[in-house]
Amino acid sequence: MPEPIITPYIPQTITVHLGPPNSDAENVTVSFSDYVKNVASSEIYPTWEPAAIRANVLAIISFALNRVYTEYYPSRGYPFQITSSTAYDQKFIKGRSIFENVGQIVDDVFRDYIRYPGHVEPLAAKFCNGTTSTCDGLSQWGSQALAEQGYNSVDILRHYYGDDIQIVTGAPVKGVQSSYPGTPLRLGDQGQAVIQIQTMLNRISRDYPAIPKIPVVDGIFGANTQAAVRRFQEIFSLVPDGVVGSATWYKMVYLYVGILDLAELISEGQTFTGFSFVLPETLSVGDTSPRVRLLQYMLAVVATFYNTIPMVALDSIYGPATSAAVQAVQQMAGLPPSDTVDSATWEALYRMYAGIVDTMDEYTNVVPEPFRPEIDDALPANVTQFPGRSLSLGDSDTMGGSIS
Repeated sequence: MPEPIITPYIPQTITVHLGPPNSDAENVTVSFSDYVKNVASSEIYPTWEPAAIRANVLAIISFALNRVYTEYYPSRGYPFQITSSTAYDQKFIKGRSIFENVGQIVDDVFRDYIRYPGHVEPLAAKFCNGTTSTCDGLSQWGSQALAEQGYNSVDILRHYYGDDIQIVTGAPVKGVQSSYPGTPLRLGDQGQAVIQIQTMLNRISRDYPAIPKIPVVDGIFGANTQAAVRRFQEIFSLVPDGVVGSATWYKMVYLYVGILDLAELISEGQTFTGFSFVLPETLSVGDTSPRVRLLQYMLAVVATFYNTIPMVALDSIYGPATSAAVQAVQQMAGLPPSDTVDSATWEALYRMYAGIVDTMDEYTNVVPEPFRPEIDDALPANVTQFPGRSLSLGDSDTMGGSIS
């Protein structure tokens, strides 16, 4: 049977949080096309080749649509679709002027986006400037260099994201909507919402094999889909009635988005290969440290499964976002809230992290290689112990160690 085609909509508007997710910052709502124009004008140069601008705009659109489509922030309890923080999302500057040629290109392509074959969601197209920062995604300056060599926008995107990407064009525009269809879905129902259920369950089942695979994603709520729904409900302590009501739907959305996010964290974990750990004598305000990055990695893994813990960027700098996540862990562990990671906080965090890894082991049959070995096997046995002194707001580098 041919693969069902799902075309996510283009939202008429998007709500942007003007800061990191957990910050006390303003939320602004703008039209989606104006959002893309703002980000593109903030991220790239109007003097670049049209092919480079177009490729960057398509990456910006795809990333934003992925956030909207997966309900990345709403599923975590936030009243916005995306942030202006480049540590998490894309640069947005309230009230900035728009470059005319950039705006014209956005008007031409804002209903287009990138995805991979077999994927429902638009590609969360990572990008970086390619000079002061690099990433596993599009290099902004690199895209300009390719355009100067004669690459068109699609060639540029394939260079960075793979030859198999699809460019979806002319997606429909409508108001931002909750993904839940409004009424429970059950045996005998058909349609796009059922396709979304089947797609989410099949992806979740890769990490929770106790959930049976649905052999054919056909949009028909049959016996196989019902069985998968029931097993999902049993695993996650929901009423196992085989009916997808709002509670089951949003638990699927949360796990689906969380598992995709965890896949990104796994790749981040690989950067710890070759890490050599030496207990520091001191860590002071202003340091940066591989050990802080390890702290942030464990926080990020835990935040994927505990929506009370804010997500952090792995930047090796113990700043306000890391502090907020640490305090959330302390609150969950019944410890006094503090900017400092002492031995009790470190051990509480590691217990949460190890518990998630153990749960993943139970359901996946794979001790996530490269999930835990890249960190745990590369570090000495005392990795679970407190690193030797407190980590406090502002801590960063000079300790022994290396990241390859």
